[in-house]
Amino acid sequence: MDPAKTLRGECFIMEEKKRNSFTGSLGFVLAAAGSAVGLGNIWRFPYLAARDGGGLFLVVYLVLVLTFGFALLTAEVAIGRKTKQSPLTAYGKLASKWKPLGYIACLVPVIIMPYYCVIGGWVLKYFLAFITGSGAAAAEGDYFTGFLSGVQEPIVMLAVFLGLTMIVVLGGVDKGIEKFSKFAMPALVVLILIISIYSLTLSYTDENGVTRTGLQGLKILVVPDLTGLTVKQFFSTVMDAMGQLFYSLSVAMGIMIAYGSYMRDDTNLSRSIGHIEIFDTGIAFLAGVMIIPTVFVFMGRDGMQAGPGLMFVALPNVFLHMGKVGTVIGCLFFALVLFAAITSAVSILEAVVSSIMDQFHISRGKAVLLEGLCALVIGIIVCLGYNVLYFDITLPNGASAQILDILDYISNNLLMPIVAIATCILVGWIIKPQTLIDEVTKNGEKFRRKHLFVIMIKFIAPILLVVLLFESFIS
Repeated sequence: MDPAKTLRGECFIMEEKKRNSFTGSLGFVLAAAGSAVGLGNIWRFPYLAARDGGGLFLVVYLVLVLTFGFALLTAEVAIGRKTKQSPLTAYGKLASKWKPLGYIACLVPVIIMPYYCVIGGWVLKYFLAFITGSGAAAAEGDYFTGFLSGVQEPIVMLAVFLGLTMIVVLGGVDKGIEKFSKFAMPALVVLILIISIYSLTLSYTDENGVTRTGLQGLKILVVPDLTGLTVKQFFSTVMDAMGQLFYSLSVAMGIMIAYGSYMRDDTNLSRSIGHIEIFDTGIAFLAGVMIIPTVFVFMGRDGMQAGPGLMFVALPNVFLHMGKVGTVIGCLFFALVLFAAITSAVSILEAVVSSIMDQFHISRGKAVLLEGLCALVIGIIVCLGYNVLYFDITLPNGASAQILDILDYISNNLLMPIVAIATCILVGWIIKPQTLIDEVTKNGEKFRRKHLFVIMIKFIAPILLVVLLFESFIS
């Protein structure tokens, strides 16, 4: 027997035994919530809520969080803790024939990481603009397109954002991810509360003499608008809310499997899942309170239809309307978004890093460097997609797309539903739900939503996911 191979094997076994690296349930919940509370909650949730009937979208989203989202989140965390493996290797450990699913699950964060860091670079650019007193310039209509069309600056911002993310992940699970989450998440909550409360106090009279208030904007968010609602529109709202869950709860990206593998065996898994649901939904709601009333006050209902441009075009213009206080609010807002973006980027990077470490048995430092270089190269190509490499194609769902949009479509519209469907089949019909139920209740804990978990994972979730996947091909 090769002594070197024996030594490597022994080292890997020792590493597996030391894998439970979160110091307790609080560390796990904050890290997992940090992953969930990213750009999807702060940016995507408010514009979808504004587009899909406000309170109607909110009600549908809450129902799905407590049923569909709960089932997928529980399954992935339980798979991680049971196998003590990353997404790349966890599925194969549950059922050897399902190892290829691990490759697809790991491919998702590999694809997402580069373009997420590109968007993180955009957030960093706006934060620097407001903190240096250039908020008025950032509110100009051509500021964002001018920034994107530049070659060097977007790449520099990408590199800085990626570097910050790599530094956190290099620190490891307890001294890096958990330590950063314990600082970043309370700071994020404080910032979002400050801006949310301030948004409700706003009042503005436009040139037509119409006065709009923040409380009126809040009503749009919380009161369902059923005016002219058709079955098709309701179906679209359900699909939007379900798609949002992937962003909000970080499921089908391999992230929660990786974080679950670091969870202590004596942690109450079911209770921790409940805390993540509360944290995630609370932040998503506060993001709506923070953004929708603010935009409504200064731009009316038309401003709320800005879609993806809400953060980088509409909001800077809103901050300009606020006067001097707008610069302060703009600084706080983009600091908040930057914190949220980094916590999510850390989790995406960790999903890949843990997979590389488990598969190839190399050090964390080498794995971070390898994935960091890969993300940087692809991220640069994404940045150049708005200038030197610019092109415009139409996706199967009818959307106009550049390089970033193509990567987003492949990862979020195709691969993530496929991973989620396959996970439901594996858990529901191959290894059986009881396998994971036993993991959830291994210390004698109660699993109050056990029957809901079984029904969702075996029947309802796969059907909804197939519909969601099918919708990706309809324009």
